[in-house]
Amino acid sequence: MKKQTAGRDGLNDFAPKFAELNDDILFGQVWSREDKLSLKIRSIVTISVMLGKGMIDSSTKYHILSAKNNGVTKVEMAEIITHAAFYAGWPNAWAVFKLAKEVYAEDNTIESHGGMFGMGEPNTAFAKYFTGNSYLKPLTNPKDCSLFLANVTFEPSCRNNWHIHHSSKGGGQILICIEGEGWYQEEGKPPQKLVMGDIVTIPANVKHWHGATKDSWFSHIAVEVPGKNTDNEWCEKVSDEYYYAL
Repeated sequence: MKKQTAGRDGLNDFAPKFAELNDDILFGQVWSREDKLSLKIRSIVTISVMLGKGMIDSSTKYHILSAKNNGVTKVEMAEIITHAAFYAGWPNAWAVFKLAKEVYAEDNTIESHGGMFGMGEPNTAFAKYFTGNSYLKPLTNPKDCSLFLANVTFEPSCRNNWHIHHSSKGGGQILICIEGEGWYQEEGKPPQKLVMGDIVTIPANVKHWHGATKDSWFSHIAVEVPGKNTDNEWCEKVSDEYYYAL
């Protein structure tokens, strides 16, 4: 989790102790306990409490934006507010919906996805190995750098086929998740839900797949780890029957 400095930035001169408690205790110790409760769930809890208390201000909008960055999709946010309305009050929900629409408004256009690097161009060269549409934006030039990085963006429900990064020494791949919510699974292991900030180290010679969840766009930086005698083997598709049961 990124270190929080909002307290010190805004109140350090006026209320230094409050700023310290905000940055170091609330965000530094409570929010950072991701092994106990994920950032996504903490965002949902926080927004629900703020809605219930009628806190319809910039702090609520900040937490809605944080929730989006922590993997809460537009569909999920609408459902959270709708559910909470029956317990927290209809007027409160109406007011929070206005803030949520502002935060998620950019999701109405394809070009808004891809995180800080942008989504790039349609991934036509590898389209036959994907179910759904994906986009590719190279971040390094193989002619100038031996380490190839690319930002890969998946539309909702898009995923690649099972595949293997073969290598006799070294090799494999690293995924750095930068936007949305996705899946990663190695053969013989349960699927792993991914959100922004997650990092996956994929060993060489291990069969796996990755992609977006059915309701969320998903972007990750793919880092090709250098190795000897490297080669990618593309295998069977991840079936709709299996994928939509996740």
